Amino acid sequence: MSNSTVDASKRTWLIASSCAGAVGAGFVAVPFVSSFQPSERAKAAGAPVEVDISALQPGQKMTVEWRGKPVWILRRTPEQIAALKKTDNEVADPNSERKAYPIPDYAKNEARSIKPEFFVCVGICTHLGCSPSDKFTPGPQPSLPDNWEGGFLCPCHGSTFDLAGRVYKNKPAPDNLEVPPHMYLSDTRLLIGEDKKA
Repeated sequence: MSNSTVDASKRTWLIASSCAGAVGAGFVAVPFVSSFQPSERAKAAGAPVEVDISALQPGQKMTVEWRGKPVWILRRTPEQIAALKKTDNEVADPNSERKAYPIPDYAKNEARSIKPEFFVCVGICTHLGCSPSDKFTPGPQPSLPDNWEGGFLCPCHGSTFDLAGRVYKNKPAPDNLEVPPHMYLSDTRLLIGEDKKA
């Protein structure tokens, strides 16, 4: 065999292997590049969430996910709404005046809600990010004051919140539970994550 035959076969082999390598790199690159695009779940996590609240009975709470956080929707009874007056002097920020996170104007009231019957909040303690437990039954109970009117207890460090998510005085949690932007689409449909009509 002459050198020109060897060089030609080497050149053919190099070209073929280079082409195969380029095609293989292309196959690898497509999923790699597409991995930079947000997934459908990630896109949905930032989008507003529409919730049907028609089956929610007075005294019941439901949880939905918005932006990867649990959002609680509590339908308060008339007694629970009336109990909020009794806790005004017990809570650290009764009128939601602290500015740790943006509070919608419609939540700067005693009920911290658009409609007093429905309370919407992010179910994450403002202390260290734990999830408080429901303690809706009023009266003396373990880890709660004797004059307990109902609310939420964060079992990790003992922060307590009333039924409007207002933190009690002298507790580790520095702020009330967050009220996310939300609006009513109808009497039975709630949109969480948006509060302005386009």
